[in-house]
Amino acid sequence: MSLHGRDVISIRDLTRPEIEELLDSARRMIPYAEGKKVTHPLTDKIVAMAFFEPSTRTRLSFESAVHRLGGECITIADPLVSSVRKGESLSDTVHMLTSYSDAIVLRHPNEGSARLAARVSEKPVINAGDGAGQHPTQTLLDLATMKEAFGTLSGLRVVLLGDLKYGRTVHSLAYALALFGAELVFSSPSTLRLPDEVRDQLEHMGVRIHEEDQLHRAVRDADVLYVTRIQKERFPDEAEYLKVAGSYRIDNGVLAGAKSRLIVLHPLPRAGEIAAEVDATSHAAYFRQAFLAVPVRMALLAALLGGPKSKGRS
Repeated sequence: MSLHGRDVISIRDLTRPEIEELLDSARRMIPYAEGKKVTHPLTDKIVAMAFFEPSTRTRLSFESAVHRLGGECITIADPLVSSVRKGESLSDTVHMLTSYSDAIVLRHPNEGSARLAARVSEKPVINAGDGAGQHPTQTLLDLATMKEAFGTLSGLRVVLLGDLKYGRTVHSLAYALALFGAELVFSSPSTLRLPDEVRDQLEHMGVRIHEEDQLHRAVRDADVLYVTRIQKERFPDEAEYLKVAGSYRIDNGVLAGAKSRLIVLHPLPRAGEIAAEVDATSHAAYFRQAFLAVPVRMALLAALLGGPKSKGRS
């Protein structure tokens, strides 16, 4: 695998063998992420964290990953205290960050912003979420959590529940799971179904689209239940959000008929769609999922920055 100097804007930028090798590398990184071992492949490297949208887990896990690898971070955590407030364009901001760092991790509310940044930057750009578009590193840690639980990704029955229209994590994850031959079931309010373009891509890959409106039926045969928050900030009309807010909730009653080995995942933050009582069950894997963000992002950063500083396009 050679990811040296590459951009990671979409999970489609990675082949299945590259994903598999990153997952294997992430597994080996776990003791380093826990602080039990020390490794410094990013010594003398600076990674710019450019977050133009609120973030807790993504930004902090990336920063933790950089520090665990011996690197340093420079951070824009609030665009209101940056030159963006003065009207600076994203392109100019990226040009500036390219001069100050060896790689850029970008989160931005506008879909396509990460691809624009990659065209401008001479250094690797990692998409940490672009509006309702893509979130490739979230997908990698989702896959890592499933593989740790089951030892494989092939043949798993994965239910994707919630906001399938605006949920960028679902768009990336569905594609990646299709690469590994997982069985996909989609469950959502009618107005938040999977976008046609994502559906078309999956069907082109040979995926049979299964939809299940009844939550109890969806959960019954699932190996993985991937729950997403209905994202108020993505709705162009608040009235449309209010129509679907609180339309589903996972609690112990819903899980009573599930397989004993079912794991429940969530990209977090949650906003009432998973009851706190689920935390104490064997099904709850979302906090382990949040931890695995660190070794996964360590593996990716080490792969991208282990070579020359300029981009190596492939």
